[in-house]
Amino acid sequence: MMMAIDTVCNLFTEYEVSNGQTGLDEHFLEQIRFPAEWRKGVSIENYIGMKDRAGIDRSLLIAVRAGDQRMRGSFEIPYEQVASVCKKYPDRFSGLAGIDPYRGMDGVRELEHAVRELGFVGAHLYPHWIELAPDHAKYYPYYAKCCELDIPIMMQVGHNLVYSRERRLPSVGRPITLDQVAIDFPELKLIGIHIGIPWTDEMISMAWKHENVYIGSDAYAPKYWPDSFVHYLKTYGQDKVLFGTDWPVISPERAMDEIKQLGISEPVMEKFLHTNAKRIFKL
Repeated sequence: MMMAIDTVCNLFTEYEVSNGQTGLDEHFLEQIRFPAEWRKGVSIENYIGMKDRAGIDRSLLIAVRAGDQRMRGSFEIPYEQVASVCKKYPDRFSGLAGIDPYRGMDGVRELEHAVRELGFVGAHLYPHWIELAPDHAKYYPYYAKCCELDIPIMMQVGHNLVYSRERRLPSVGRPITLDQVAIDFPELKLIGIHIGIPWTDEMISMAWKHENVYIGSDAYAPKYWPDSFVHYLKTYGQDKVLFGTDWPVISPERAMDEIKQLGISEPVMEKFLHTNAKRIFKL
């Protein structure tokens, strides 16, 4: 039986919620109609139950670094916090190392430690929280280190919603800004997550142009995906799209239920849900 790999997942237990490690306020949770019974957090065990019911085998868990930690409203989830979950459930989770370019070479060394010592399988970047576009020079040492470690890096592209009224962020992640990065680092696997909305066609153009650019399908309910994206996924982009939820934004069961309604052929579905992620992250 084919089991899915969720490439974008966040810790959302009572611990992260109570310690301000989610970046989501009540206004945003209300906006996305997040169930009231989950708002104080969902235990790892209950989340695994959700995954099992949805048919998701493994989730890539982000050790988030959201913004310059010297600025109010920024937050992070330490690498060790994610590593402990991966260690306890090694068959169900793999770690992604968040990037904060303001840490300079210390951050580069921490990224290497996360991969070589903690077993993380990729890197993650929030350009909006950093308030620097993906092609900014401050990221380049991290891109180079990802090449050296032979790991992918994913980053939020498209517009940025108001996740918290405490910190309203600009939308700096236009998909076209991946163009120069892909040219400068042709061996770096770049994954633009969140579909690139509202510039989805721009994101598709980047994945079509560059063999090393991929698209993550997370953060938006599948029934609302743009028609051009669904067409790309089903046809000439079937090797370039990765399944993700951005849990807690989209629940595992909702994502899988709605994907089944899109009329995706079985061979393409296997690539989308499993094979592409397995290949790109070397799982």
